[in-house]
Amino acid sequence: MTRQDAGPRSGPGPALARPPAGPAKRRSAYPYALYLPAAVVYLVIFLVPTVMAFYFALTRWTLFDSTFVGLDNFRDFLSEQNLRIGFTNTLFYAVVTSGLKVVLGLLLGVLLTSKLRLRGFLRSVVFFPVLVSTVAVGITFSALLRPDTGLVNKALAVVGIDGPDWLGDAGTALLSVALVDVWKGVGIATVIYIAGILSIPRDYYQAVAVDGGGAWHRFRHVTLPLSWPATYSVIILSFIGGLRSFDLIWTMTRGGPGFTSDTIASIIYKQYQAGFFGLSTAGNVLLFVVVTAIVVPLNYFLGKRQVPA
Repeated sequence: MTRQDAGPRSGPGPALARPPAGPAKRRSAYPYALYLPAAVVYLVIFLVPTVMAFYFALTRWTLFDSTFVGLDNFRDFLSEQNLRIGFTNTLFYAVVTSGLKVVLGLLLGVLLTSKLRLRGFLRSVVFFPVLVSTVAVGITFSALLRPDTGLVNKALAVVGIDGPDWLGDAGTALLSVALVDVWKGVGIATVIYIAGILSIPRDYYQAVAVDGGGAWHRFRHVTLPLSWPATYSVIILSFIGGLRSFDLIWTMTRGGPGFTSDTIASIIYKQYQAGFFGLSTAGNVLLFVVVTAIVVPLNYFLGKRQVPA
């Protein structure tokens, strides 16, 4: 027998392992079914009311009928004489409350992650105001801040200070409400900071100690930069809350004295009270646009400063 030529074969070679022919394997629908409950809740609670709000903002409506008026509601709301005051107060309120919550939350977070004997108890005390109803807090502090019978002015009088009319003076009303808001909400900021600080590896603090650094160096070079994700969360959450704040302001001052502590949300509510439902709905849409226009760039700017893992 003669050996065949070892050159390239002209016929089909041995069978190679190939993926099975035919249609691609269909993915199971099971993982996507897990999203269904959340999608239904999001659709019913957020998406449908948002679309309806945009529609009713273009109408004059009651519970029984509506009349399409186009952009008239937006034009009328933007011509509201107190809107400039309300917009300025809203920004002032958001900046003051979010700024103080960041500073106090960080300081309390550092304190309550240190080696204190009553650390657990103090954490509960700081977080307790968060659990109290906002309306109840507003009523309580309205009584405490009364010029003649309030406990705050009585305490100041003991040390020879004549306290002002905290909620009746145009110069102090909005700031007083903002400070009460900080007292009530700083517990959330503190909890976020505690979680952020506890997640920092101890090796960084040990490295500072080896280099001879003290408490200030640990805070300046480790805690402050590495707790930035917590700071980022507190700024965004508290700023959004400040821009949308209504219940505490309405409970304590109702936008007064006069219109000096009005915010956009309280102006919208006054329109509801007066029966201008389409006008107030347009105000809600504008407030949504304002919050989005401020928070989205702020979120982008702060997100760029995140410390890489």
